[in-house]
Amino acid sequence: MLRRFQPYLHYLKSNRGTLAAAMFYGLIFGVSTGFGFPTLIKYAFPPIFPAKGDLPLPNSTILLIVGCVPLIFLLRAVSGYLNSYYVQLTGLRILEAVRLDYFSKLQLLPLSFLQRKSSGDLISRGTSDTAQLQFTLSLIADDGVKQPIQLLCAIGFLIIQAFITDGAWLVLVCLAVVPFTVLPVHYIGKKIVKRALQVQNQIGDISSHFVENLSAAREVRAFGLEQREIKRFGLATSALVIAQMKTVKYAKALTPAIEILSGAGIAATLLFAYKAGVKWDTFFAIIMALYLCYEPIKKMGYLNTELNRGTASMERLEYVLNEPLTIADPAQPALVTRLRGHIAFEDVTFAYGDSPALAQVSVSIPAGTVCALVGPSGAGKSTFANLVPRFYEAGTGRVTIDNVNVRQMKLSDLRRNIALVSQEPVLFNDTIYHNLALGKAGASRDEILDAAKSAHAHEFIEKLPQGYDTIVGERGSLLSGGQKQRVAIARAFLRQAPILILDEATSALDSDSEAAVQDALRHLVVGKTVLIIAHRFSTIRDASMILVFDQGKIVAQGNHASLYASNALYKSLYDRQNTGA
Repeated sequence: MLRRFQPYLHYLKSNRGTLAAAMFYGLIFGVSTGFGFPTLIKYAFPPIFPAKGDLPLPNSTILLIVGCVPLIFLLRAVSGYLNSYYVQLTGLRILEAVRLDYFSKLQLLPLSFLQRKSSGDLISRGTSDTAQLQFTLSLIADDGVKQPIQLLCAIGFLIIQAFITDGAWLVLVCLAVVPFTVLPVHYIGKKIVKRALQVQNQIGDISSHFVENLSAAREVRAFGLEQREIKRFGLATSALVIAQMKTVKYAKALTPAIEILSGAGIAATLLFAYKAGVKWDTFFAIIMALYLCYEPIKKMGYLNTELNRGTASMERLEYVLNEPLTIADPAQPALVTRLRGHIAFEDVTFAYGDSPALAQVSVSIPAGTVCALVGPSGAGKSTFANLVPRFYEAGTGRVTIDNVNVRQMKLSDLRRNIALVSQEPVLFNDTIYHNLALGKAGASRDEILDAAKSAHAHEFIEKLPQGYDTIVGERGSLLSGGQKQRVAIARAFLRQAPILILDEATSALDSDSEAAVQDALRHLVVGKTVLIIAHRFSTIRDASMILVFDQGKIVAQGNHASLYASNALYKSLYDRQNTGA
């Protein structure tokens, strides 16, 4: 079982200082408990209660013997405390490292992977499952040292007594019972793995319910779905309780099973001690040692239970941690500085799973071209644009910029040359100033203010209570839709990238702001390549090139006049918008 955790033991190695301290104090705890207690009973207590006719001990000797009792308890208490302290410190550092590795991997995985899994499930894996793995590894560092030492010391005491005490066979009978306590541990452990995996999956479902509900708060209230959502969540929590109780059923059965076997062992010891005429002090010491054997076995059984739970969490984490990076930097990247922006697709095909999105697309977009992508919903416009910054990887064919395959560029070099404004811009829960500064590392305040003015965002920002230091809230919730869009556009202006991808970047603006931003865009696109994913034809008036998409193919290209005269699909889409049909 421990071999299963071997790939993760490097988290313990990176904390070897605190781990060594935890193990050292665990060793002291195990020796003082497993060997110290039986030794006290066997050798310290009898002289204090002498048999009839024995001479009483001197007071100094009695004080020395009595002083051993608090000394051993003090040693056990202090070592136990320090062991627990350093184990917790190690565990928290492990949790920090595991979560950081998990979060880091999420930053590198392609969008296609993130879209296959719900946000709630991924959050659950990064919180609940990492916490369980941290607890398991900490438990290995704690009871994995302390309890075996206590067990070995207690067995060592019994073996010593077997050599120096009459009735050695009594000790062998005691030891014969110990192996039988392993049987329930093995049986129950197999049951717990399956149940623990069900519990962690169910926790992921509950997290998904939370995320989905909170992200759709307006729709829930608008359509009166409150009771429906409460019922759905109630069903999910009920399923979690059922799964958890199945785990509890097996986990809690372990302790009574070991105690029953322990009781049988003690009863057998009583019987054979009576038959053999063993003295009470020897018998009591053996019983104490025997108890100290069963106690670590019981705790090691609990450790086995947690190992199985940790295994279930580890499997869920490995789903993400072991996911191959299909979009990564090449082994020998091409040297890229500032690109000119000549984009070319050469026989490119792409599919989402079994659903084709682009089929054998070939097109050349010269640098400095304002290119609009139009077509029905699902025709392939967004997919086409997403292949340029390698948010997705082309299935076949090549996407090149300035005649360099984008797969041969470092992702950071490629994306540094591209600015993106989405239809639904995302702002971070920070100040407006810091959200703008994300567009360009090391930008000066003057550059940031100029970008805001270019996007006609400066005016409304200045009117806010804290101006540029205003916190925008989660996903920019404290700003209006138009304000968020203008901040996002200003961020793209600041980047000064040679390639711009505008996913209907003016859709959330009022008519006055849209006109102003369109005017700014006319100056911005000089010498730059712009891809406009157009949903409204009013946004492509100044496009020098229009690509018409249908069912994953480019069916026509040209300017507005030529396409309106020659392409039925384009004419239909244009007329439908302008007539309101």
